[in-house]
Amino acid sequence: MSLRGRLVRAFDQVRRLGNEVSDAFNAVWRRSLQVRVVISTLALSTAVVVVLGLTLQTQIASQTLAAKEADTLNRADSARSLLERELAGVDPDREGAAGDLNKALDRLTTVSTSDEPASPGAGEFRAALTTGPRVTGPGVSAGPIEDVPADLRAYVARGTLSRKYVTIDDAGTPVPTLVIGQPVRTANGELEFYLLFPLVDEQRTLGLVQSTLIVSGLILLLLLAGIASIVTRQVVRPIRQAAEIAERFAEGHLDERMPVIGEDEVARLGESYNEMAGSIQTQFRQLEEFGALQRRFTSDVSHELRTPLTTVRMAADVLYASRAELLPALRRSSELLVAELDRFEALLADLLEISRLDAGVAELGAERVDMRGVVERAVELVRGIAEEAETPLELDLPAGIYAEVDPRRVERIVRNLVANAIDHGEGRPVEITLRADDHAVAVLVRDHGVGLRPGEANLVFNRFWRAEESRARRSGGSGLGLSIAVEDARLHGGWLQAWGEPGEGAAFRLTLPRDPGSMLVSSPLPLAPDRGDQPAGPRTSVPTPPLGWPVVVEPDEVESGVERT
Repeated sequence: MSLRGRLVRAFDQVRRLGNEVSDAFNAVWRRSLQVRVVISTLALSTAVVVVLGLTLQTQIASQTLAAKEADTLNRADSARSLLERELAGVDPDREGAAGDLNKALDRLTTVSTSDEPASPGAGEFRAALTTGPRVTGPGVSAGPIEDVPADLRAYVARGTLSRKYVTIDDAGTPVPTLVIGQPVRTANGELEFYLLFPLVDEQRTLGLVQSTLIVSGLILLLLLAGIASIVTRQVVRPIRQAAEIAERFAEGHLDERMPVIGEDEVARLGESYNEMAGSIQTQFRQLEEFGALQRRFTSDVSHELRTPLTTVRMAADVLYASRAELLPALRRSSELLVAELDRFEALLADLLEISRLDAGVAELGAERVDMRGVVERAVELVRGIAEEAETPLELDLPAGIYAEVDPRRVERIVRNLVANAIDHGEGRPVEITLRADDHAVAVLVRDHGVGLRPGEANLVFNRFWRAEESRARRSGGSGLGLSIAVEDARLHGGWLQAWGEPGEGAAFRLTLPRDPGSMLVSSPLPLAPDRGDQPAGPRTSVPTPPLGWPVVVEPDEVESGVERT
C-alpha cells in the first residue's frame, strides 16, 4: 500500500473514531441532566477563573513592576548624586579618563552612604558611563555600555531621564532587564549614566504567582465540579426515581409510589405524583369493575335471550312453513319475522363473541391449513349476497400457501370483509387477492364503490357505527362484524388495515404471521393501489393498534383496523 493510501486509511480511522466519540458524547449529553449541569458549570466556571486569573496576574505584575521602578529610580537618583561628586573635577576628554570612570563605577557599587535614601527593592544592578560619540573619536566608556539600546541612549543624550525594559543575553540565557539612563554633570560637560537592573527575581515571583493561580484554578474547578455534581444529584436522583416508578406504574404495577422525605419542592412533587397515581389507580379499578360488570351483563343478557329466542324461532318457523295458507298481509309478516329473527340471532352471536373477546377468554385454535381453501369457503358463504347485488367476485388465490392459523376465525374475518365490500361496492367488481412471503400471509379485499370520506377513518373502529345511515344493507349485518374481525386479527398477532378515498373505493388487508408468535414487520401486499408516483410492491405498514388506542398511519395508508358496517 502506498504512503497516500496509508494516510487516507489512517485519516478515515481517526474520523470514524471522532464520530464515535462525538455520538457517544451527544448521547450522554441528551440523556443525562446531571452531565449537562456539571459540564455547563465547568464551562462557565472555567471562563470566570480564566478571566479572574488573568486580571489578578496583570494587577500583580503591574504592581510589582511599579514598585520595582520606584525603587530603581531612587537608586538611580542616589547614584547620580554620588557620581557627580566623584567626577566633579574629572575631564572626560583628557587621556586616562576611562580609568577615572571605572573607579567611580567601582565606588558606586561598593560604597553606600548613610545619608542617601534607602531603596531595598532595587536589588542588584550594573552601571555604565560614557561620554557619547565625539567629533575627534568614539568617546570614552566604562561598564557594559553595549547592553544599552540605542534608542534609549538617544533620549539620554538629549538630557532626558529615560527607562526601558529589554532582554539581555547573558551567556545564552535571556534575562529581562530594566535599564534607566540619565545625564551626569561634570566640570567639563555631561556624561551618560545607565543602571541595568536584572528582573530575575521579579520574573521568578510572577512565575510562582502564575503557577499558583493555575493550580488554584484547577483545584477550584474540580471542587466546583464536585459541588455541582452533588447538588445536581440531589435533584436528579428523585427525578430518576420518579421516572423508574412511572415506568413500573405504566407497566401495570399500580401500587408503585414515590417516597416522600422532607417538605421541599421534591417532596411536594412526590406527594403530587402519589396523589395522581392513587387517583389513576382508583379510576382504573372503577373502570375494570364497570367493564367487568358490562361484560357480565352483556353475556348474561345474551344467554338469557337464548331461551325466548328459541321459542320465538320455533313459532316463526311454523308460521313460515305454512305461509302459503295465510293471507297476503300475514304471509309478508311471517317473512319479515323470520328475516328479523335471523338478524337478531346474528347480533346475539356477535354480542356473545364480543363479550368473550372483551373478557380475554377467547382461545386461538391454530392449525396448519391451506389459506386458499379458507378464503374460498368464506367467499362461498357470501356469494348469494353478491349474486343478489349483481356484484362480480374476482378471486386471485394461488394454491399451496400454508399458514398456522385458526381457520374459523380467519374465515369469519374474510367473510365480513367481503360482505362489507359488497354492501359498499355499488355493484362494481370486488377483488379478493391472496399472497404470502417467508414470514406472513395477506388477504386483500378491494372494492370500487363509495370509499371513505375524510374523517370517517376515525369513526369506523366504533361498534355499531355505520358509514351511511340511510343505506339499505344486503348482508343484514349486526354492526359488530369488523370489530370482531379486528380482535380476531389481534389474537393471531396480525394486522387488519384499510385504505379508502371518496369515489375510489376501499381496500381492506388482513396480514397474519405464518407461524404463531412471529412479529410482523411488513405485508406481502400493498394496501393502497399503485399510483404513477408511487412504487409498486410490498409496503411496510403499522400494526393494528389495541382497541381504543389512537391510530398512527403512513401517509399513503388510512387508519389501521378500519371497519365499515
